Amino acid sequence: MKFKIIIFLFFLLSLVIVSCQDEEQLEFKRYYSLGSLIYQTNCKNCHGTKGEGLRGLIPPLTDSIYLQSNKALLACNIKYGLNGKVNVSNKLFEGQMPPNNLANVSIAEVLTYVTNSFGNKQGTFTIQQVNDNLAKCE
Repeated sequence: MKFKIIIFLFFLLSLVIVSCQDEEQLEFKRYYSLGSLIYQTNCKNCHGTKGEGLRGLIPPLTDSIYLQSNKALLACNIKYGLNGKVNVSNKLFEGQMPPNNLANVSIAEVLTYVTNSFGNKQGTFTIQQVNDNLAKCE
């Protein structure tokens, strides 16, 4: 009987905690967790498990300053790829990132994950931001 009461109280407490989160927090958690899966599937092989990049070949995703100052270009880089030189953490990287055929919502999710992982804390990258940024780079 005690076990059932404990389970019931735990369930009730869980409901209270979940219901206390606002829509923005829930959206962030949803985007972040789905973005993590997309990163593991599409980005990890080149950018590394911890966003560390690959020596002088592939830039790291740990530079908050680069990500923040190039925020409007990130969706374009994912969707259409990136060619040429990129300066990240005062290191020059030159190469090609292939285009990715992700849906815009998936781009928002993976950008939410990347811009809030590896020492970065930039909040939710919304689908509207992705749509606006992609409209400017096409």
